[in-house]
Amino acid sequence: MHGHGGCATPGTADGTADRLVPRQPGAPRTARGPVLAVPDSAGPPVLDLRTRRPAAADGDVAAADRPAAGHTVPPPGELRFPEHAVVIVSGLPGSGKSTLIKRAVDGAGSAGPVHRLDSQDARERWARKLSRLPYGLYRPLVRTAHYTALWRALRSGGSVVVHDCGSLSWVRRRLARLTRRSGRSLHLLLLDVPAQDALAGQAARGRRVSRYAFGRHVRSVSRLISGAERGSPPRGCASVVLLDRRSADALHAIGFGGTR
Repeated sequence: MHGHGGCATPGTADGTADRLVPRQPGAPRTARGPVLAVPDSAGPPVLDLRTRRPAAADGDVAAADRPAAGHTVPPPGELRFPEHAVVIVSGLPGSGKSTLIKRAVDGAGSAGPVHRLDSQDARERWARKLSRLPYGLYRPLVRTAHYTALWRALRSGGSVVVHDCGSLSWVRRRLARLTRRSGRSLHLLLLDVPAQDALAGQAARGRRVSRYAFGRHVRSVSRLISGAERGSPPRGCASVVLLDRRSADALHAIGFGGTR
């Protein structure tokens, strides 16, 4: 999904369809950590897998060294969502969403096809086509291609993982309506990464977000994190999984149904 000035939007080589990641047959991978099943509706709505608590508002810095409530030790190496679920991977630009999606989402061991929509891939493809134009001029075309790809993926009935900057709440609400009507569940995988680390990630990839756009993303993602910490997922989301950098780095597989 797409945020102004920050995240681009996904598609395939022609910019009109999502990338299909089919089920991969063969021997299962060697486990790299615990497997954690994310519930469809039964169970806690927020799974806090962050490895450290933020410092308390009263200055209790030692709180940062205590494990976050309910987190798994060690952090899970695999998250397994219900079959046909839709997972939104959200966080600040530069927080590592694309890196996580590329590493962890390959369809291996899932019960059916998985559609992976990654905004960074799309922006790079469109940039190659329109390298002489500033991104702002062709951004509406990229956005249109993204939503076309996303709606097609949803209509396919397969599981979906989509990159999102977290700034467009109306898109999450529409996704919630569509998944509910089709009898599927919507889940939010939320990266809690400090702003300075996200800025460093932008510098490393060689593509910075404007100060205005980044500030807007910081406010949007902060609201999502604060709601999750209160145990309140965004409307329509069956669950929120909170990750920090350490737990995100430990995550090597995101699957749906089935077993590896």
